[in-house]
Amino acid sequence: MSSDGTRWRSLGTARPGTAYTVTAVSVDPAGRTSETRSAFSTVKGDKTFDIETITPNKDDTGLTVGIGMPIMIAFDKPITDRIAIERNLTVHSSKPVEGAWHWFDSQHVDFRPEKYWPAHTKVRVEAKLAGVRGAPGMYGKRDVRLDFKIGRSQITRGSTDEHVLVVRRNGKKIRTMPMSAGQGGQWKYYTTSGIHLAMSREPVTVMTSPGIGPGSPGYYRLTVYNTVRISNSGEYVHSAPWSVGSQGNSNVSHGCVNVSPDNAAWFIKNTLIGDPIIITGSPRKLEPTNGWGHWQQNWRQWLKWSSLKAGPTLALR
Repeated sequence: MSSDGTRWRSLGTARPGTAYTVTAVSVDPAGRTSETRSAFSTVKGDKTFDIETITPNKDDTGLTVGIGMPIMIAFDKPITDRIAIERNLTVHSSKPVEGAWHWFDSQHVDFRPEKYWPAHTKVRVEAKLAGVRGAPGMYGKRDVRLDFKIGRSQITRGSTDEHVLVVRRNGKKIRTMPMSAGQGGQWKYYTTSGIHLAMSREPVTVMTSPGIGPGSPGYYRLTVYNTVRISNSGEYVHSAPWSVGSQGNSNVSHGCVNVSPDNAAWFIKNTLIGDPIIITGSPRKLEPTNGWGHWQQNWRQWLKWSSLKAGPTLALR
């Protein structure tokens, strides 16, 4: 209710094609009551839109994720009224952070904090989109809620010049792994520099040469074990028993980060999806749209594609 008692506003939006009844009861100074009733209906929407995927999720990432994990929402239809959508997307957290949504295109909007999530933060995303206008004549089909948790803080840093990966958990060094990165020569054979995130953990991955078919020079097809994906351009941290002699002293891969079988088995077991994996030294930079390169943009660049800009998360009770 408004302060003068003359207006009432719902927390959500009315749904398209729905009949509503409003009943108001008033009391006069003598204590007598009177009732007024009114009815209305909303226009039926010609089309609806829905959330196609929301990440993190139980099946793809698990519900305990790394401190770099963004919230990623994909819609099944293009959105034109971005402000209306953002107004109805709320993020609650047990430890407050400053964050913002960012539109990569008309069907993808992602949220990240200004800085990494604090370790062991509980997070809830509420997309109250039922009845929300996403485009002319198109309204949200349903509400969606997601709860997940941030795990311990773990950041891995690697240098293509020093040929070593260092893993720190909660600020303490817990593992040092000799590595071999991309050999270069061709641009596609450089490992990208930048802030990567662990995107998947795969016990077995079949890797093929990019843009080269069977029978052509440079073609390869390898079955690789204990892989952690870090981009969409085919980069992984993975077991490479064939390059152990080069790990720690030279770069010989086609772009992946090679480590020993023992180190790869440890890394896949001890990595959460969303853990930052930061590579330096390469002239090839990770693009923000290459996989989950969200942290490649500074805060000002991130806010450029936000309709409502930054704000604190709401308290999670």
